[in-house]
Amino acid sequence: MRLIAENLGAERGGEPVFSGVSFELSEGDGLVVTGPNGSGKSTLLRVVAGLLPLAGGAIRLDGGGEDWPDLQAACHYLGHQNAMKTALTVEENLRFWQEFCGAPHMEIAEALEMVGLPQVASLPFGYLSTGQKRRVSIARLLVSWRPVWLLDEPTAGLDAASEKQFAALMAAHLQDDGIIVAATHIPLGLEGVKALRLEGATRC
Repeated sequence: MRLIAENLGAERGGEPVFSGVSFELSEGDGLVVTGPNGSGKSTLLRVVAGLLPLAGGAIRLDGGGEDWPDLQAACHYLGHQNAMKTALTVEENLRFWQEFCGAPHMEIAEALEMVGLPQVASLPFGYLSTGQKRRVSIARLLVSWRPVWLLDEPTAGLDAASEKQFAALMAAHLQDDGIIVAATHIPLGLEGVKALRLEGATRC
């Protein structure tokens, strides 16, 4: 399986954000996208996820087979928002996403254990702290299998211990032949990954 982006361009409000962005990732590859605020990191992830239209270039997933007929089907997208209902319990939120996405991967209790929150399943999501909410949103990545993780500032709100824990989860995903594209302004603790800076160099 390969994720291939060729000369991508995007616009915001009719104005160009970036152009000529190219990269290629195979199973087990990660790409860390950096750059100053406004350089298009979030826009790039939304373009890859199919949430925003391309202004130029092309992106595709090769070798996905019947399970992953296109890139959007193969993606988990973790944006700035946690995509959870505050009035539902943590378990109800994760159950919804597991059933909606299909391809069950981990049991909910196991996923919460992996993010260090085994005790919060029955709590309303809205009762959690900022860091706990982010960790539950990370558990969403674990309850259903998707080979491609698109992560926009994934460690926002996490303390140092949780950042280290998430780095281990990302490394495990890559070892399982997954692919990660992560936009960040701080190091994520991933080794051996590619880098793309949206200011200057646009090819990795």
